[in-house]
Amino acid sequence: MSERTGPLADVRVVDLTQALAGPFCTMLLADLGADVIKVEPPRGDMTRGMPPLPANREGCDYGGYFSSINRNKRSIVLDLQQDGDRDVLLRLVDRADAVVENSKAGVMDRLGVGYETLRARNPRLVYGAIRGFGDPRTGASPYTDWPAFDIIAQSMGGVVGITGPTGSAGYPAGASVGDMFPGTLAALGIVSAIHNARRTGEGQFLDVAMYDAVLALCENIVYSYSFAGRVLEPKGSGHPALCPFDVFEASDGAVAIAAPTPNHWSLLCALIGRVELIDDPRTYDNIARLANRALVLDAISEWTRTHTKAQIVEELGGRVPVGPVNKATDIFNDEHVRARGMLTDVELPGEAGTVQLPSPPIKFTETPTRIYRRPPLLDEHRNEILAEAGIAEDSLPARKAAS
Repeated sequence: MSERTGPLADVRVVDLTQALAGPFCTMLLADLGADVIKVEPPRGDMTRGMPPLPANREGCDYGGYFSSINRNKRSIVLDLQQDGDRDVLLRLVDRADAVVENSKAGVMDRLGVGYETLRARNPRLVYGAIRGFGDPRTGASPYTDWPAFDIIAQSMGGVVGITGPTGSAGYPAGASVGDMFPGTLAALGIVSAIHNARRTGEGQFLDVAMYDAVLALCENIVYSYSFAGRVLEPKGSGHPALCPFDVFEASDGAVAIAAPTPNHWSLLCALIGRVELIDDPRTYDNIARLANRALVLDAISEWTRTHTKAQIVEELGGRVPVGPVNKATDIFNDEHVRARGMLTDVELPGEAGTVQLPSPPIKFTETPTRIYRRPPLLDEHRNEILAEAGIAEDSLPARKAAS
């Protein structure tokens, strides 16, 4: 382990989350330097055993899914259905700036560790919750008790309805934005609430509903309907208000090209040998091109299909906004990724070897972020976490076997 140097190095977070949305939120805080104590049930986070798994699992109890969103954290097992372990959690909360959980509404309250109970012990505590449809403390929803996963949030919040081929029923995004965007917003909310608590001495409850977060992400759905009564449909690979702003076939893959402004459009036309389209009334400005999208796309595609991705980028790069459609192999070999340090070598425990994980994308000049600790084994840091809280292991009651 190296030193925590991020701007949140003086922040301590008790992490009660599992799956993706919550752990992604607390991973962001940990990457920024926060001391994140991951509290897991005896069986561990549900993602520990999910693939892909190391070829040699000796001494390593997790795979890629868990690794990617739980680096920079410490792990302790607590069974919150048992009095002794609940008492340990309360002791940890006494010294924490924030608690984060992503259970269904009411679960933590029934366990005796809900917001009001924790706040009574630590009035400065920030309590962050990520739920499918929010918490009644911030606004009751008719769906409060419904379970939710990423694809549900993407569907109800609008992503699915505007993604995919034109004329389709819609597709979920390839990335789990229904989990990760709520997690990102929750991290921002937690940092903001900690700032306010340090200023006022008062903590507070905050929550992010996955549905709400995706709705906010799909702001174009809202203004299109509110301003013009227009219901957006799956848009293919283009943009409803900009043209060209699309993905085009190359001879060996595809590239994205965006040239909706007059300058970029003129440059693009010249570079692909279609200068007559610069002043053509059907294509001379963005509004005209939107009305004649097929003509525009055909003209560009006729050129891109006869060139490789590398040739297209070489010709347009630095002049017209362009980028190849990258697969994993392309990303791992990209000079930008290397120059920005966006992949970090992480040595896993036991015989699992070394893997690469995405590096923190927020870069600071004075308080650098980094992956300073590999993902934890289940309960790996129990002794040091208890010692920091002034708890002797032999003072705890024996944990009862799960029924």
